Amino acid sequence: MSVFEIVFWGAIVAEMVIRAPISQKQRKEAKSERRISRQETILLGLLFLAMFLLPLFYSATNWLDFANYSLPVWAGWLGVILILPALLVFWRSHADLGLNWSPSLEIRTEHKLITNGIFGYIRHPMYASQWIWVIAQPLLLQNWIAGFLNLLVFVVFYTLRVRAEEKMMLDTFGEEYREYMNKTGALFPKGK
Repeated sequence: MSVFEIVFWGAIVAEMVIRAPISQKQRKEAKSERRISRQETILLGLLFLAMFLLPLFYSATNWLDFANYSLPVWAGWLGVILILPALLVFWRSHADLGLNWSPSLEIRTEHKLITNGIFGYIRHPMYASQWIWVIAQPLLLQNWIAGFLNLLVFVVFYTLRVRAEEKMMLDTFGEEYREYMNKTGALFPKGK
């Protein structure tokens, strides 16, 4: 296993550690609304496959070696550099959202619109962190399947999920969310 694969798996563990306490508490929370479609379930499954299972097969077996490629060493180190802000933004997103985070499109009974912390700048910092991640992954896992499939799946997931998520937030918070959308960018801070 290369140093870049070790960094990738260290980052996977870090994301699990960041998410675990919130996920455990969040499951016990009462939900007032759930919009979990078959499409979302399939996309979440594909993300798990592309971000975890295929990389696991790549690292633990030689089954995907036929799809390996080789990048200059600096590209792997660029992947290391990129994974760090991805983890930082991921952590900050969870810290600011707290129990308002959900893996699926759900609204808690006591859900609040979070507009402070990192959410004071961008509406979707967790997705921003995942965009950085899917760029870093093919630099760390130099394999056409284990490296790039997450990017392809995430493009589809992001495109469909954000539209549905913002509709749910508008349906729930109405004008308050519309004003929030006007003040913040989706993935990048809005210029003044």
